[in-house]
Amino acid sequence: MAITNAASSLGTAAYSNASPVELRPNFSQDDVKVVINAVYRHVLGNDYILAADRLVGLESLLTNGQITVREFVRAVAKSELYKSKFLYPNFHTRVIELNFKHLLGRAPFSEAEVIEHLDRYQNEGYDADIDSYIDSDEYETSFGDAVVPYYRGFTNKVGDRTVGFTRIFRLYRGYANSDRAQVAGSASRLATELAQNSVSPIVGASGGNAGWAYQPAKQGNTPTRAFGRSSVGSEDRLYRIEVAAISLPRYPQVRRSNREYIVSYKELNNTLQRISKLGGKVASVTIAQ
Repeated sequence: MAITNAASSLGTAAYSNASPVELRPNFSQDDVKVVINAVYRHVLGNDYILAADRLVGLESLLTNGQITVREFVRAVAKSELYKSKFLYPNFHTRVIELNFKHLLGRAPFSEAEVIEHLDRYQNEGYDADIDSYIDSDEYETSFGDAVVPYYRGFTNKVGDRTVGFTRIFRLYRGYANSDRAQVAGSASRLATELAQNSVSPIVGASGGNAGWAYQPAKQGNTPTRAFGRSSVGSEDRLYRIEVAAISLPRYPQVRRSNREYIVSYKELNNTLQRISKLGGKVASVTIAQ
């Protein structure tokens, strides 16, 4: 069942309207290629992989029917390829969020779930923690041995937790987005609200609504309003430019800051050019109110 009649405005239609990818008995070579690509896309967070990075040996085992889709997913999640993309560069709370997303197709429901996996990782190791997702009753019921994991948080079924629907949007940022190319970087997306047992508002995926990429600077140095309301038809109207990941010349390239500018129509073009030269990414341009 679709989550909403306006699902396309949230950027989820590509997933909520799609059928699960399954490797059925007597599969063809083309069938297994579709499954392999689907596993790479989902488990690796839609991140681009080079031909040299492909797990050719595992692909061959699946193609020859020597392992199931479940075991292929397990092996990808334990691979050095997965670890280099998600385990090593991130805080571990972020790693757990991504494991839930990649392996169970949902966001964590509670802080207790995160703590459980954190304890298992520290006491039993990374491989044991991955096994706990793959061998769970939830994985068995949702995907079994033959279905590629997919996002389950975009459908609303009887017994599902509402927080799962709202929190998946903090992890999912659009069909064309990669889990390694998001503005928030390696920081946890859900740690605060899980600790507070609260739920954040839904923010549409990339391109789904104005300002999706913008996050206010922690220093609070961005204007929150424009003085003097501008009208749509006036020549001297003001525009609000929300900018994500601008690189300031006095900082190293790895230092990032999100900013907001309010400029007149005459200054708009020059401001956009200046932002581009600084390496910034314009999240949205709207009329300032």
